Amino acid sequence: MKIVMLGLGKMGGNMATRLIRNGHEVVGYDTSQEVVSELEKTEKLIPSSSVKEAVSMLEGQKIIWMMLPAGEITKKQIADLIPLLNKDDIIVDGGNSNFKHSVKMGSMLEEYDIGFMDCGTSGGVWGLNEGYCLMVGASHEVAKAVEPVLKALAPTPQTGWLHVGPVGSGHFTKMIHNGIEYGMMESFAEGLELLKGREEYAIDVAEVTELWRHGSVVRSWLLDLTAEALKGDQNLDNIEPYVADSGEGRWTAVEAIEQGIPAPVLTQALQVRFRSQEKSKGYGYKILSIMRNAFGGHVMKKNKIIND
Repeated sequence: MKIVMLGLGKMGGNMATRLIRNGHEVVGYDTSQEVVSELEKTEKLIPSSSVKEAVSMLEGQKIIWMMLPAGEITKKQIADLIPLLNKDDIIVDGGNSNFKHSVKMGSMLEEYDIGFMDCGTSGGVWGLNEGYCLMVGASHEVAKAVEPVLKALAPTPQTGWLHVGPVGSGHFTKMIHNGIEYGMMESFAEGLELLKGREEYAIDVAEVTELWRHGSVVRSWLLDLTAEALKGDQNLDNIEPYVADSGEGRWTAVEAIEQGIPAPVLTQALQVRFRSQEKSKGYGYKILSIMRNAFGGHVMKKNKIIND
């Protein structure tokens, strides 16, 4: 297939690369033409200097996959695409948009006979080689049309992607996924801080996390990444105990309130991140920060080193 990829950052660039390596043609556009040029040179991306030019390079049913920041940027880009597209063309929002926003976008595009897919995308910086977990919200017809792309992006053509339901359900599922992720990360952070706190035992948390990877019931990819990150520096002296939140955890907590379903672990994990943003101190916050960096490439705040 030949598709357009809008947004070639950490996720979009790697996704475009994975598609190309799996035999698809990808027309790419990013506000940074340096990124476009680099992918053209290294991966044979088909470059474009504007969204309009990128869309014009497709023939037949056009599929436009967006990996853009959630909110106004995504909303504006969808509006700008409408006059460039024809009946039965498809827009895929693979970013972390709020599922309620996705439902509105789908309804609006339906009026123009343009298909829409909200695709919750997990895999972070490892997706290029490992494949992405894709949670798809769309009509049956739209999901079928995009299926070859989903199969190429997933870990295997048969696993790692799922048409979970109608428009909105993909981003809803990803939102809950990220809420669970918050809880798992917080659990590891608290446990490792407790291990570190019993100073008379001098427990090597790097060795313990490596130990838990083998045969333990808490083994997971998140633990793998944590163990790897701690190998170089288990004290994390150069990491600030500051943990950002991207929004998905907040939306999950709000959803729990709206449904009247108790979600104390997910909600508390979010509140702990808020506390870290108030200049709190703690080894657990540093653990959370390195985990975010390990799977998503999120920037870690580092302590300033002053040379006297």
